[in-house]
Amino acid sequence: MPRLKDVLFKKIEEQRPRVTRLLKEFGRVELDRVSIAQAIGGVRGVKCLVSDISYLDPEEGVRFRGKTIAETFAALPRVPGSEYPFVEGFWYFLLTGEVPTMDQTLQVVKDFQARRPVPGYVFEALRAMPRDLHPMAMLSAAVVVMQRESLFSRRYNEGMSKGDLWDPMYEDSCNLLARLPAIAAFIYRLKYKGDTPIPSDPELDLGGDFAHMMGIAPPYDDVARMYFILHSDHESGNVSTHTTRLVASALADAYYSFSAGVNGLSGPLHGLANQEVLRWIQGKMEKLDGRIPTEEELAAYLWETLNSGQVIPGYGHAVLRRTDPRFEAQMEFCEKYLPDDKLYRLVKMLYKVAPNVLREHGKARNPWPNVDAQSGVIQWHYGITQYEYYTVLFAVGRAIGVLANIIWDRALGYPLERPKSVTLDMMEDVAGIR
Repeated sequence: MPRLKDVLFKKIEEQRPRVTRLLKEFGRVELDRVSIAQAIGGVRGVKCLVSDISYLDPEEGVRFRGKTIAETFAALPRVPGSEYPFVEGFWYFLLTGEVPTMDQTLQVVKDFQARRPVPGYVFEALRAMPRDLHPMAMLSAAVVVMQRESLFSRRYNEGMSKGDLWDPMYEDSCNLLARLPAIAAFIYRLKYKGDTPIPSDPELDLGGDFAHMMGIAPPYDDVARMYFILHSDHESGNVSTHTTRLVASALADAYYSFSAGVNGLSGPLHGLANQEVLRWIQGKMEKLDGRIPTEEELAAYLWETLNSGQVIPGYGHAVLRRTDPRFEAQMEFCEKYLPDDKLYRLVKMLYKVAPNVLREHGKARNPWPNVDAQSGVIQWHYGITQYEYYTVLFAVGRAIGVLANIIWDRALGYPLERPKSVTLDMMEDVAGIR
């Protein structure tokens, strides 16, 4: 049976001629025109990035290798006794576009288990950091400290063909992804559980081992599998994915590149939305002394929030024009495992009430919930009550997509990103106001 790496190499050989032909024969075909508003507004909506890993469909949500979230969960091999797929099988799928068999999936599981041990100096470096350091700073630092292990950097410095750069990038990415759950769980136990790390179980899959190292009983292992897959990628324009790919385009290795992406993910406009949603929901519960509001009381609270100039956290999306399928996937989990949780019941009521209020308010382009509308609620239910840690969980999942992207970037020889800037004077000249 061919290894994942062999299957991936075959896919790379198939894809390279497609890129070469597009550049040589159709390089001048225009994809989109850039407006002044797009140049000033963060290049939003400009079609200038290429990725086959995922695509954000306005009506169907994120598609992984062409499959919707529901199709992805249904197609991938599931962990025995679980309703959710192996994260390792999802990694195979993102890299190759092929749904792996159970045997192929278990092959990756065994490969990751062999790669899983984290160098001891990484844990020593984390222990040397101030305990009140933000967990995202700790994660970013741990990843960049582990750069010492980079095969890509070593082999590049020894000299190698551009066409072979994907190989050490693959090795670095697999090593990094296999070790991230242990690093993330160590940070949690170090900061919040009195420095009581739990050793990895070499027999478990990635999601199951993460739950084990966190010290949280099932079904949290399924929460981990679901959460990591749902947060893995969201096409390439988001800050964490784009930053990772941008840094890697300079031929930086996976450790430098992903550490940069983690730093971008820590920004309040990117990775912190789930904790803002949770704070807002808990704020309402506190005002009612823990009582779940009526629909009328909730509607009044929504109007109070909107009339004060604030937004309803967890609602709306820059691209989507329907309920985020990632929200729906988490709803299915909650309905089965925590239907009576007070915070979840409020989330469910919010889903019923908020869209009508937002439509009446008239300013929201999309009145539907996004992924952040309840992901924090699930983590809180299972005892992870430290808001600042939620983005670390996000980062472990996001690694799957961004690392798959930079392997393919090196495989297809995508160049250093270098967009051109214009001045305000230039734009005023174009606009005819100078």
